[in-house]
Amino acid sequence: MADFSWDVRSPLDRALVAGAYGAQGEAGVSLTEIRNFGLVQVMARRGKSAEMAKAAKAGFAVPAPETPKATDAADATLIWSGPGQFLVLSKGVKHAIEAFAPVFAGSASLSDQSHARALIRVSGDKARAMLAKLSSIDLHPDVFGVGAAAATSMDHTSVTLWRGKDRNEQAVFNLLVFATFAESLWHTMLDSAAEYGVEIVHSEELA
Repeated sequence: MADFSWDVRSPLDRALVAGAYGAQGEAGVSLTEIRNFGLVQVMARRGKSAEMAKAAKAGFAVPAPETPKATDAADATLIWSGPGQFLVLSKGVKHAIEAFAPVFAGSASLSDQSHARALIRVSGDKARAMLAKLSSIDLHPDVFGVGAAAATSMDHTSVTLWRGKDRNEQAVFNLLVFATFAESLWHTMLDSAAEYGVEIVHSEELA
């Protein structure tokens, strides 16, 4: 009889090996898998976009993003994911569906995506150069500033990409990818970053 485990594991559990990778010396790219996060998809019901936006403002004290951008609330980040929809990202299960479903009752449908996506943070002075190999999005700071977001693809894999707050005067990019494609994209990112040197870690800190 087969043994089954119901332990929740990271989609990158097998692929992520912490440490240095690629060119020796100071790493130009840092790849960090963020673990233990909550993620809920909020989608306006037909003809209810205005009501959903009003509910989001009441629930998070910030407007829901109506254009491709990410907006920081007190304890969550609201990330545009398409017309009339956005993602709520928070640490752990701070914003589980049960916690704020009443806020959107009648105006939006909710879907828990916490274990359906992998969250990867890309930083370092060569982060933009590495991502440029995989995406057609113009990531120049004059075009893709802090808070900018995009629903796009990398190496034929659908991702939600947004720019977080700078760290140590360097750009920080975050991407969400479906769990089933995470390992493949991870290896592609490693290959693309190898020439710059890579620091590989995992963390439970969203920012």
